[in-house]
Amino acid sequence: MNRVSRLIGAWRTGLPRPVLILQAGNALNYFGYGLILPFEIIYLHQIRGFSTSTAGLVLAATMTTAAIVTPPTGALLDRYSGKAIVIAGSLVSALGYAGFAFVELPWQGFGCAIVSGAGLGAATTAYRVLIITLVNREQRASSVALARVAGNFGIGFGATMAGFIVASAHTVSSFQILYVFDAVTYGAFAFIVLAAVPVPRDETAAATNPDNDRAGFRAVARDRLFLTVIAANIVLIVVGHVFFSNILAPFTAMSTPVGPAAIGIVILVNTAFVVIAQIPAVRFVARLRRGDAFAAASVLFAISLVGVLPATLLRSELVATALLAGVGITFAIAECVHIVVLGPLVADMAPAHLLGRYLSVYGLTFPISLALGPAIGGFLLQTTPDAIWWGGALAAVLAGGVLFRLGGRIPDPVREARSGAAAAPLAEGGSAR
Repeated sequence: MNRVSRLIGAWRTGLPRPVLILQAGNALNYFGYGLILPFEIIYLHQIRGFSTSTAGLVLAATMTTAAIVTPPTGALLDRYSGKAIVIAGSLVSALGYAGFAFVELPWQGFGCAIVSGAGLGAATTAYRVLIITLVNREQRASSVALARVAGNFGIGFGATMAGFIVASAHTVSSFQILYVFDAVTYGAFAFIVLAAVPVPRDETAAATNPDNDRAGFRAVARDRLFLTVIAANIVLIVVGHVFFSNILAPFTAMSTPVGPAAIGIVILVNTAFVVIAQIPAVRFVARLRRGDAFAAASVLFAISLVGVLPATLLRSELVATALLAGVGITFAIAECVHIVVLGPLVADMAPAHLLGRYLSVYGLTFPISLALGPAIGGFLLQTTPDAIWWGGALAAVLAGGVLFRLGGRIPDPVREARSGAAAAPLAEGGSAR
């Protein structure tokens, strides 16, 4: 009983009810996204006849558009409530993803990508600001962790169902059902936000605060430390998150004996591990300096990336699936450490009156990464597929080294707590000799 109590206690977040409701809606939204995520390139290439490089560019167009929309959304969020922007962006994304079900030509795919990307960029940026304004500083890590749990639960469940649907009927109508249902979940998420999430007081006050226009993005651009952190994390997200989510499925279909259903199982193992471990990981990561945590995540990403390659030498689908499931768990451990450090760090680095702009630049790391990952991966799939994994591992180690060296210059609760504990005896006993 004591062990069960400790396990339940590790899952307690202490987050307010509106945040819990918002994250439940987030899980539903990601369930829809999980239905299409592993099979986007496969659908566009095998069903619609696009080349893998064109399919990769279509996905890149979605995230490129999201990246373009993100900065102006951040500026709006320093003056207006994020709730309305989350709702509007989600409905636009629903329209774009529904359109993917009926594309037949590349230009149609690019058109749907632009629409869905515009909604995604606005809604995702507003969602991050909305979450931050609904919690206090001490709850930021828990809110980020719960968001990861909701996202991975939704993606894992959706990808697993999609894997079996595609395996049972590899037809146009199967993929159309997946895209239409994805659009429905975006609409449902918008309704949940409208009905159950309040407008935070801080956001209401921000709308009339004249300081929000001072300096604007020029102040963000002058923060070289922040921009270096962002650049290094783009690399980690591309090779650690995007390659696993978007490139592993087509790579295994081309180079290993693993089939669609097994791909869904591998993604389920990855996301299930994140769901189970992410919230308890908050307490573990809280004991680490942020530079050390980044370094650990980068090493784990490198190990998991290289671990994909032995699957190409196997002939048994069962053995290859087991190996890739182990790789998925290693990816999951790295994700648990990486995201729970990165999100709160950005909020700590941002001045209060520029929170929307800083979080919008942070938000750019994801569409930029999701644009670069499929574009780079799609190209390498046609040329040197193995380079995706060994090259990604090298990039992860280099990015982790940069973040480790910045560890002493970034805000760090562990370092601050230790400095405070060391200063207390001096304050009580006088100056040191």
